[in-house]
Amino acid sequence: ELRTADGLTGLGEAAPWEVFSGTAEAAAAAIDVYLRPILIGADPTHAPGIMIACDRALVGHEEAKAAVEMALLDLCGRRAGVPVSALLGGRCRDAIPLSFSLANPDLDKDIAAAKALIAEGHRIFKVKTGFADHRTDLARLERLRAELPPTVDLRVDYNQGLAAWDALPKLRDIERFRPTFIEQPVPRHARDAMAALTAALDTPVMADESVFSPEDMLAAARDRICDLVSVKLMKAGGIARARAVAEIAAAAAMPCYGGTLWEGGIALAAGCHFIAATPNMSLGCEFYAPRYAFANDVVATPLAVGGGEVRVPDGPGLGMTLDRDALAHATIR
Repeated sequence: ELRTADGLTGLGEAAPWEVFSGTAEAAAAAIDVYLRPILIGADPTHAPGIMIACDRALVGHEEAKAAVEMALLDLCGRRAGVPVSALLGGRCRDAIPLSFSLANPDLDKDIAAAKALIAEGHRIFKVKTGFADHRTDLARLERLRAELPPTVDLRVDYNQGLAAWDALPKLRDIERFRPTFIEQPVPRHARDAMAALTAALDTPVMADESVFSPEDMLAAARDRICDLVSVKLMKAGGIARARAVAEIAAAAAMPCYGGTLWEGGIALAAGCHFIAATPNMSLGCEFYAPRYAFANDVVATPLAVGGGEVRVPDGPGLGMTLDRDALAHATIR
């Protein structure tokens, strides 16, 4: 929370994941120890300059910086009485197609969940692969294609799960099931392998772990390591840097997708405003966790998720209000 002298409060949220980007302890310490002195007494309308100072004070810690930036933008939107998407230049979409991830080792439960969501109007599912053996992956995809309607948009995400040396024959097997894309099949630093797979496969390849920053995106475009890119505020370090990633991708004719690190309603509202104002973020998002995975969130009114889409909040700033009782219940001291 950032509070101003005239009584406004801006909200930010960091969602680190220790095996992907960082830890909760590191994010909390970054904000409390290193970024707090920059923020005290600052003018929130000078957000770009504040974020430059944050980068000079502390290397990395993108999640902490994303939380600070979204709180600054929330303050600016509240003061102006407009949504954050208006501060970003306006919207090109009011709703974002929603992708739901199928990752339950019990495939029967995944199929039942998918059918229930399809009945609500849901049409996009991302199948997590690589956590079991290749034969199991093929069997799961075969059943999903057989039991779900043919109009369903199936996508595949390996989360770096394949070894570069034998990825190609496995991915050619996966192509039989007509996935819309195959996400991050090999480890993030195996960039030459990503480029070779992108050139060899008919199915588009999406980079996730291989592209965190605008600098990563520039190299990805130059080396053609992918066809598509997953953009996450927590990877990039906030909306401004995420937009830079998406714009570099746009210049390279690579559409982008809104990924998540299990954020709650505050950070996902920021993600919605970012996608709403960024034309190249055209492949939907996976902002389903508060509605379908969390027991509780810390916002008073949940993000509008349902019917296969996420509605971009219309209120001033991020459009989210903190539920202090829920926050107190969730707090660990």
